[in-house]
Amino acid sequence: MRTTTIHRKTSETDITITLGLDGTGQHDISTGVGFFDHMLTALAVHGLFDLTVHAKGDLHIDTHHTIEDVGIVFGQALDKALGDRAGITRMGHAYVPMDEALGFVAV
Repeated sequence: MRTTTIHRKTSETDITITLGLDGTGQHDISTGVGFFDHMLTALAVHGLFDLTVHAKGDLHIDTHHTIEDVGIVFGQALDKALGDRAGITRMGHAYVPMDEALGFVAV
């Protein structure tokens, strides 16, 4: 299974992410930023990968450092979990109707 755990600690944040690409959408997310937690949960559930995010940051200042550093660590975890990238499709697209919106993504 393509799984990894990455930990990053700075003077502003302390973040641990575990990512399992071949999962089922199981998640345990706690960043201290409610809407960000909601979006990460949706990403895991609809992406069908397992995601654990535990982040502590200087939220008394603002949410910027926490959100930015979670993005950095998530990117590192994704890079490591993908390994040799065997079987990855080079390009793709999707339309997703959800709630009152229609999302379109092309990669």
